[in-house]
Amino acid sequence: MVCALGASACFGTATVLQAMAARTADASDGGDGSAFAVTLFLRAVRQWRYLAGLALDGVGFLLQIAALRSVPIYAVGAALASSLAVTAVVSARLLRVRLNRSEWGAVGVVCAGMALLGIASGTEGGRSAPAALGYVMLGASLAVLGLALSGGKLPERERALALGLGAGCGFGVVEVTVRLIDSLAPSELLTNPAAYALLVGGSAAFLALTSALQRGSVTTATAGMVIGETIGPALVGVVWLGDRTREGLGWVAVLGFAVAVAGALALARFGEAPAEAE
Repeated sequence: MVCALGASACFGTATVLQAMAARTADASDGGDGSAFAVTLFLRAVRQWRYLAGLALDGVGFLLQIAALRSVPIYAVGAALASSLAVTAVVSARLLRVRLNRSEWGAVGVVCAGMALLGIASGTEGGRSAPAALGYVMLGASLAVLGLALSGGKLPERERALALGLGAGCGFGVVEVTVRLIDSLAPSELLTNPAAYALLVGGSAAFLALTSALQRGSVTTATAGMVIGETIGPALVGVVWLGDRTREGLGWVAVLGFAVAVAGALALARFGEAPAEAE
């Protein structure tokens, strides 16, 4: 759980640092929006904040892997969703964003939910995954990739939610496939469909989320992502991988999961670090 919460802190802080760097790069272009995205990226990546954000993303991913190998998927998924609470608090400090009472309350709700999950979570499931599950995850990752590539053709009203859900499902594929990879030997990785699912799912998720944030409501897209990356993977972990809670604390885990996800949904507008307050 310490690794899962550490990953949440890394991802949430990285979001703010990268947003600050991106705004500085855009401002250096006069703010006219005429620069291509690649140009803005190249300007942003020369700034220490952006590089620090990338480093935090890397550390967060390693902590996520460590957590997924130790605690149930439902606990890790809820912890990753709680990174929105970290983004909100760091934004309030670095970007001078004012949080209202409801948003501070949502931060507290996320913390309470994670505390309940920490109390109730057992160890990762010891059940062997069905042989077909790797292929199912590969199929799901390809579906997310197809959605990301064709998202621009969706009706504008449903686009942000659909792409956000797709991104969440892609991140969920990553959560599940980490548990399906038992060996890092090249000969076994090349024949393991879960390895391909991890690469395709992660890449497709980033593509879908980027498209969702560019083309629609940040709040809607982030809410869809939170739902996609928590509920589905949690069910896979419980049903097929044997994830369980501590004896007699199943209801505490369910309550903690629901509370943490609800708090994250209330903070969905922080899926992309908000603009600095006037």
